Amino acid sequence: MCPRQPLSRRVFLALCLRGGGLALLGAALYPILRYLYPPRGVESSVSSVAAAKVGDLATNTAKIFRFGSRPGLLIRSPQGELKAFSAVCTHLNCTVQYDSDASIIWCACHNGKYDLNGQVISGPPPRPLDAYQVNVRGEDIIVSKTS
Repeated sequence: MCPRQPLSRRVFLALCLRGGGLALLGAALYPILRYLYPPRGVESSVSSVAAAKVGDLATNTAKIFRFGSRPGLLIRSPQGELKAFSAVCTHLNCTVQYDSDASIIWCACHNGKYDLNGQVISGPPPRPLDAYQVNVRGEDIIVSKTS
């Protein structure tokens, strides 16, 4: 049996520096790898949801709601008509919002603008927003995918 020799300070500090360097490298690489290889999202197969109650939306207002795993935008237009769209901008997947002063749907990321039919007015979005079907059943506003 060979007796163990004590660890010198120099060897101990070298081991600590190597371990710290490896930890720093791992902490720097982990977010980069998560960005390059994001986790696979499970797309839910929701076909309709109760987005709001009839009294929840005043004229010329909007509400963000959950449509499966993605946000949706329910709008009561200045004329009182209910409309629903995917709240995901077609440019870079930012969440859009309703601008009641201009009566448009606006993406704050790159100033993309859509009309109340989901069509692109200006900005970088390449295509219109996905439209949903809106029905009122009793006190619930039901939003469904269009076929």
